[in-house]
Amino acid sequence: MNTASNITYTRGAALPAILQQRIAILDGAMGTMIQRYKLTEADFRGELFADHPKDLKGNNDLLVLTRPDVISEIHEQYLAAGSDIIETNTFGTTLVAQEDYGLEAYAFEMNVAAARIARAACDKYSTPDKPRFAAGALGPTPRTASISPDVNDPGARNVDFDTLRAAYYEQAKGLLEGGVDLFLVETIFDTLNAKAAIFALDELMEDTGERLPVIVSGTVTDASGRILSGQTVTAFWHSVRHARPLAIGLNCALGATLMRPYIEELSKAAGATAISCYPNAGLPNPMSDTGFDETPDVTGRLMEEFARSGFLNIAGGCCGTTPDHIAAIARQVSAYKPRASGQKFFSELVAG
Repeated sequence: MNTASNITYTRGAALPAILQQRIAILDGAMGTMIQRYKLTEADFRGELFADHPKDLKGNNDLLVLTRPDVISEIHEQYLAAGSDIIETNTFGTTLVAQEDYGLEAYAFEMNVAAARIARAACDKYSTPDKPRFAAGALGPTPRTASISPDVNDPGARNVDFDTLRAAYYEQAKGLLEGGVDLFLVETIFDTLNAKAAIFALDELMEDTGERLPVIVSGTVTDASGRILSGQTVTAFWHSVRHARPLAIGLNCALGATLMRPYIEELSKAAGATAISCYPNAGLPNPMSDTGFDETPDVTGRLMEEFARSGFLNIAGGCCGTTPDHIAAIARQVSAYKPRASGQKFFSELVAG
């Protein structure tokens, strides 16, 4: 079998067994929580960037250097809510993304710092019965290798594969140095960008001798059932399955109700690979406390239905979700067995 179950991990080694024993809980939105702190431009700048020529407010990744107390507190709130896995605050911490702020020279340092903050939080909350895992988050970049930025020139590109690969390699190297247990390539809307990240991870692990679990999570952007670069969920899976991810999943863009047919499709297509799902808290709603429609109870009940249907190995939340949402999800899915995967999946498939 060409699956993650054949890999010997040097970090995060306990995670595959956990995913066969119970549904693991991922954390929720970082940006939503940061907004609650109502940080100012001065908070984002700190002393280190007091004289930086560009505005920095909104560069949430930078807070690992200028307000690490805020990021640590958010991580701990999610861990207290029951998260088994928390993501580093590195959604846009690549050279490519940080160029928009003129901070590309600090990208590596930011990744190391973010990983160390998440690592410390996990170590604080881990017990022998419930280890906690820090996932190094590799998000999309503002530039896409497959889609033209110019509607009048379909062949135009504002980034190439090698530039993306190098940027993701540096990011992953910093995350590894900072102590993450696994990597999470997330919110994928362009499969070619994802392939650059996967290539960089393979290259890094070959260079270092480390072997960490990898989770890959795509984003279906609308009712077409396709990611932005045009692939169906099944086609997306076949495009990245060579990476032998520990889990494949969907996140962002849609709430659980609209995501359901696509997570079901992915669950059927992915065979022995575990499934992760962390949807938004419904649709955007500027009148709500989180900016999204769903209360924690609603999101929890929707994810419970996914668990009851046998779709899940990992459950969490994306935009608009909070520690209360994660606590509700953890509570609602706890009574259900995880989706059968790995050797167990194949045994049941043959027997059934």
